Amino acid sequence: MCGGVYYTIDDQDVRVYFPNPSAKLPVKKKHGEVTLLPWGRRKEQVGHLPLGGWARLDSIYAGRWDRWFPVPVKLAVKSFMEKDIEGHSHWFDLTKGQFIQGLIARDNHEQRIYVVTVTPEMEDAAHDRWPRILSR
Repeated sequence: MCGGVYYTIDDQDVRVYFPNPSAKLPVKKKHGEVTLLPWGRRKEQVGHLPLGGWARLDSIYAGRWDRWFPVPVKLAVKSFMEKDIEGHSHWFDLTKGQFIQGLIARDNHEQRIYVVTVTPEMEDAAHDRWPRILSR
C-alpha cells in the first residue's frame, strides 16, 4: 500500500514513512518544480480530510472524493516501500519516466496529498492495494 517513499529534494535524499505525522510527499508541478505537501491525515491530527494516506482509484471514480475537490498529481519519488505478509520491508524502484499518482484533497485551508492505489493484477500478490504507477 506504499508505506514509505524515497525521494531527492534540494540535493537531499529523503526517506519518509506514513506513520510519521510530519511526513510530506513531493508533488511535481506543471513547470517541473517540486513542492512538499502533508501526506494524508492521522487520527491525532486536526482536520476534516479523510484519515489515512491512500485513495482507492475505484472510490475516486465513484465520486467519494468529490467533496474534497480532488486534483490528480505526479509524485516525484525514486522508490516506494511495501511490507510483505510477514512484515518485512521491500523497496521498489521506479524507472525513468515513471511516477506514482497522487491526489490532492482540500477542505477550506487544509490541503493534503494521498497516494492513489489500485488492485494488483497479479493473482498471488501479497497486497490487496498497490500504488498506481504511470508513465509519462
